[in-house]
Amino acid sequence: MKQMTQRATICLPVDLDDGARAEISRLKPAAVPKGSVLFRPGDEPPGFFLIESGRVGVYLVGRGGREILLYAVAPGETCVQTTLGLLGGQAYTGEAVAETDLVAYIVPKPLFSRLMAESAPFRQFVFKAFGARLADVMRVLEQVAFVKVEERLAALLLDRADPAGLVTATHQELAVAIGSAREVVSRRLEAFGAKGLVALDRGMVRIVDRAALKRLAG
Repeated sequence: MKQMTQRATICLPVDLDDGARAEISRLKPAAVPKGSVLFRPGDEPPGFFLIESGRVGVYLVGRGGREILLYAVAPGETCVQTTLGLLGGQAYTGEAVAETDLVAYIVPKPLFSRLMAESAPFRQFVFKAFGARLADVMRVLEQVAFVKVEERLAALLLDRADPAGLVTATHQELAVAIGSAREVVSRRLEAFGAKGLVALDRGMVRIVDRAALKRLAG
């Protein structure tokens, strides 16, 4: 991370008390380039991350190297793994990657603990955001356990398509997003193409029959 000189202008979705606002205003932002790894399994949380701009993807990585996207963290949201680590003294079990250039703040552990103890609005923000991220993780587990690959893939394509119906992503990236293997996604996309639902190109999928994809997505 590259430390920046300006003071904090963090926009939290909560009205902090004067003491907490003064503490946070002393923080300095850091610039994080796209593609940077913020933490890996086994790392200890350095503090509580607050994202001012950009997006972070948090992944679970299997022993064979297969990845699944657990959730993403955007401005106003928090990382459930970081919260668990700070509150429970646990190391990270996932990996976080900057999906875009970021501007972020780190609330050091001692300050985080003090704010949790002394600031009801900050504490409410942390637990509310923690609940939202935990719900995201539960949705991922539900999708992987009970929803067919075809349905998950169709829903993902519809969600990521631009107004022209183009999805710019590799088969591997799509597989990570739905918790499947690249080979499985490639076969499903080829089947979609044979049915006239999509057209495939290198690093890109174009939706041809949006209505049929919606029906498949359920």
